[in-house]
Amino acid sequence: MNVRAIRSIYVFEMARAFRTLMTSILSPVITTSLYFVVFGSAIGSRIETIDGVAYGAFIVPGLMMLSILNESISNASFGIYLPKWSGTIYELLSAPVSHVEVIIGYVGAAASKSVLLGTLILLTARLFVPYEIVHPVWMVGFLILTAVTFSMFGFILGLWADSFEKLQVVPLLIVTPMTFLGGSFYSIKMLPPLWQKVTLLNPVVYLISGFRWSFYGTADVSVGVSLGMTLAFMLACLLGIRWIFATGHRLRA
Repeated sequence: MNVRAIRSIYVFEMARAFRTLMTSILSPVITTSLYFVVFGSAIGSRIETIDGVAYGAFIVPGLMMLSILNESISNASFGIYLPKWSGTIYELLSAPVSHVEVIIGYVGAAASKSVLLGTLILLTARLFVPYEIVHPVWMVGFLILTAVTFSMFGFILGLWADSFEKLQVVPLLIVTPMTFLGGSFYSIKMLPPLWQKVTLLNPVVYLISGFRWSFYGTADVSVGVSLGMTLAFMLACLLGIRWIFATGHRLRA
């Protein structure tokens, strides 16, 4: 294992995040704060509790997941796309660095940024609403697992994209709507029976449900199912990355 190569990629990517501190860290935190003001205060005053949890506190896991998913994908996709766009990826491919080390460096940096962002949002939420974390170990586990999984998904997206516009298509048109419809601001138990079954086809439901369970001990689906779905998606991303590096698809284009 070439630790020096991993450290070089990781440090470079983390430095890039801090060079763009306003867009990569502060902007998501400010946006999430506005969600708390609008949904937590305006709508929360009309909704007493959901599953015994005050509405303002109920949406904390969903808002964290919304930011983590988008930022994990964005950080990882831009991280690997920029070398493709500038042509410096050929230096990386010709260096004595394995694809495993490349993945650890880029995905590790993207996941670290997302975990940092999630922590900041969690601290910011305390300024607006009181909340509790019933299962803190599980909360950290779900946070890291989700950040790593969607960073790998973003890595695949960055390899697939051949323009900056395509980098935005999946997060804006697919991931964000799925997150909003996945129970970020409500419990799917509040939906009619038919729509509950339809909503279960949305994989983000399982992420948000498991994450919310770690906070309040209440969930729309079993925590075991949530964990299994997350691990299954991580495995699919690993297999996809392995295939890309094995075939060179989109890697040398």
